[in-house]
Amino acid sequence: MMIDYSACSEQINAPLCRKLAEQVMEHITEEGVVSTAIPGLELLRANGATSCTSTVYEPALCVIAQGQKTVQLGDREIIYGPLSYMVSSVHLPVVGQVLQASEDEPYLAVKLTIDPQEVADLILELGDDMPLHEDIACSEVACGLCIAQVDFGILEAMTRMVSLLGSPTDARMLAPLARREIIYRALMGEMGARMRDFAAADSQAHRVSRVIALLKDRFAEPLRIRELADNVNMSESTLFHTFKQVTRMSPLQFQKKLRLHEARRLMLTEGLEAATASYRVGYESPSHFSREYSRMFGAPPRADVIKLRGEPSRVAAPA
Repeated sequence: MMIDYSACSEQINAPLCRKLAEQVMEHITEEGVVSTAIPGLELLRANGATSCTSTVYEPALCVIAQGQKTVQLGDREIIYGPLSYMVSSVHLPVVGQVLQASEDEPYLAVKLTIDPQEVADLILELGDDMPLHEDIACSEVACGLCIAQVDFGILEAMTRMVSLLGSPTDARMLAPLARREIIYRALMGEMGARMRDFAAADSQAHRVSRVIALLKDRFAEPLRIRELADNVNMSESTLFHTFKQVTRMSPLQFQKKLRLHEARRLMLTEGLEAATASYRVGYESPSHFSREYSRMFGAPPRADVIKLRGEPSRVAAPA
């Protein structure tokens, strides 16, 4: 008999959420993002509200244990906090901001990256046992970033996974099982229909995810919608419409954001000058690059990089 964990009340989930927050605080004592010994598991902390920060989400599941955050995806804003979780089905350029956090009650979150192939394999294994859920918090048919109310199963499995960080041997042996359970719980809950749609090879959402993968690998090249559409057997108009449903932006806007993020990374990590970075990511005009960079990050390239290098803290958590 299957237990309906989604029917568990807030009275049950809230104490477990507090327990998760306590465990996260044990392993991340300073602001920022910590990659843990468990592959794909990251812990996030902010001791106060943050400014808006642009980043690129990867396919992942994120649970906020404490605090509140807003995420801007194109023209859509999503606000979520404890007792809810977020799933990003594809790579997406977003703007995030922590809204509620303090020294006494910091923003705390757990992010688990997800390999889409893991999802597809588990869907095949479940077969007809997967329930149908359509009433999730993202009303758009193919939105790539959505939230749902966290159920006891996901929260309990995530809490167990974080607790494994205290024992390397336990983590090595049991973390893969906890990871599989978290994905299973998500598939069996409200988010299942959305995750299945992105995993189904013949769905439009899955085809757009393939286009996103192409853009991510070839963002420096000129954008050719017809070529992208042909690669996934879609018409140009259908691709454009479905792409905008998934990402809340046009392919050109998506490509521009990827270019700017990569240019920022090149300047920060490899010390490239702005003009060199702009050419590397596909811009033909450094002045055009500088204008678009300033609009996206709030400062010209050089000033932005100097600020980032001089201020290691108080950066909005990326999930």
